[in-house]
This record gives sequence, structure tokens and C-alpha cells, in this order.
Amino acid sequence: MARTAAIRTLRSVPRAGRKPAKGARDAFDLNRYLKERGELIENALARCVSQPTGAAARLYEAMRYSLLAGGKRLRPVLALAACEAAGGRIESAMGLACAIEMIHTYSLIHDDLPCMDDDDFRRGRPSNHKVYGDAIATLAGDALVTDAFEVLAATGAKEPKRLLETIAELAGAAGSAGMVGGQVIDLLGEGRAMAMRELEELHGKKTGALFLAAICGGARLGGASATQIESLGAYARAIGLAFQVVDDLLDVEGSAETMGKRTQKDSEHGKATYPKILGIERSHQLARDLKRRALSALEGFGDSAEPLRHIAAFVVERKL
Repeated sequence: MARTAAIRTLRSVPRAGRKPAKGARDAFDLNRYLKERGELIENALARCVSQPTGAAARLYEAMRYSLLAGGKRLRPVLALAACEAAGGRIESAMGLACAIEMIHTYSLIHDDLPCMDDDDFRRGRPSNHKVYGDAIATLAGDALVTDAFEVLAATGAKEPKRLLETIAELAGAAGSAGMVGGQVIDLLGEGRAMAMRELEELHGKKTGALFLAAICGGARLGGASATQIESLGAYARAIGLAFQVVDDLLDVEGSAETMGKRTQKDSEHGKATYPKILGIERSHQLARDLKRRALSALEGFGDSAEPLRHIAAFVVERKL
């Protein structure tokens, strides 16, 4: 099957489970929801990157090594959940979900390189460059971020304007004004004190931008109104920051065995973190406050947003 034809099959992906029934909030099973959506995303991702054949087989092997290495798939799940919250069907946002995860994976491959964070392990196994070498790992990341936009564009949409807006939004989130720009601020900030305002700007770009693009993009492709997208944007900014606060805490409080990667690396690199600036307890309190802010942003939504509510709690309460 040609690449474009394979990508277009993402729009016909079967639905998993059901939307939460009205009044069934207490019965919502987040673990089941994450498992079902994760399996759909995993299958779709496998179709997005060719099997290792031909002259570029080593490249495809390296791409699949990191892309299909598991993980929470939180960003793509959020894209699908936001689509559902807006009343859409998840296949409308599956191309975006895959593109988001491909971009996230590229960023992890590049972050682990010796010239960046120099990490030997990712998700409990050797980092991409430890298996394939620095050059192939770099090219695998380059290919993933570029192919991500083909995946998103090729899935099509009933309303092309919404798709075009989503592509532009994702490009902004991934590029110099978003994730890459945030990474630069992070690198240049090593070894110096950083004010809270600077730290929030850093993580708004490096971490939060992809959360925002996933949630607002998923909602837009699901047919959300401008008011709904604005509310979901507030939700996204809150949980994106909460995710980073908890990540900083886990780097201090977690272990390499449970995290699947080296811990304490932020302090080794002299990076500014929330626990370093606020302390452990105040960082935990900030995460809880951000969860309340996220839930408040969903007050205008009904039971279709129940997955988003539970994911907000999961982001703050996670241990891995």
C-alpha cells in the first residue's frame, strides 16, 4: 500500500468504547479509556512509518524503534479526547494525533543526543543514538518531524479551512516560536538562576505548546466553536504546565527504574526547575492549583468532556 493511501486509512479507524453516558461520571474508567485509545493510536502510528525495506531500511528501522516504543501517548490521546468533547468522531483527529506523537518522538530522539541532554536510556531501553548512532538518530528525528505534516495533511477534512488552521498551529507549536525555541531557552539557561516568569515562558514553549496544539487542534477538527476552543485552550495551558511541574518533581522524587530514564539530570545540568525555585511542597500545591484551573475551564462542557477531566487528575497524580 502506498504511503498516502496508508495514511488516509486513518480516517476510517474503528471506534473504541463509548462516550461517557450522561450522568455516568463516577463510573468512568480512565485506565480502560487510555488503553483503548492507546491501542488505536499505536496501530495508526505503525501505518504512518514504512516497514524497514529498501536502501533507507536503516532509517525506517530507527524511526519505528522510537515511535513504537510505547509510552503514555498522552498528547495524541488528548487530541482525540478534545475532538470527542466538541462532539466529533475520533477518526477526524487521528491524523493530528499521529502527527503530534511523531513530533514528540522526534524531540525525544534529539533531546537524548550527546550534544543535547546526553541520555543513554529512554522508556527503559537504550536511546536511539545508542542503537543507531548519532547520525542516523538525527536523521530519524528529522524524518519524523517532516513526515508528521504529510500525515496530518493527507488525512483530509470535511472543512479544509479547519485543517489548514490546525497545520499552521502545529507548525508554530513545534518550531522556533514553540518547542524548539523553548529548548534553546532551556539550554542557554543552564547554570544560571531563572525567575518564575522565565520558567513559565520556557515551559509554555517547550512543553505546553504541543499540548495546546493537540487539544485545540483536536477540538477544531471535531467541529468545536470558537468559544469551545477558547475554553479548551485554557484547559490545555493549565495541564501543559501541570505536566511539566510534575515532571520536575518526578525527576527529584522518582527513580530510574520507575521512570525508564535517568533521574536527577536537571540538577546535574544546573537547570531551573519548579522544585528548585518553589520547593517540593509548593510545587505540589501549584500542580493541584493547575488541575483546578483545568477543571474550571471545562465547566461549559457536558459528559463528553469527562475523559479530559480525568486526564487532568491523572497528569497531576501520576507517579511515572
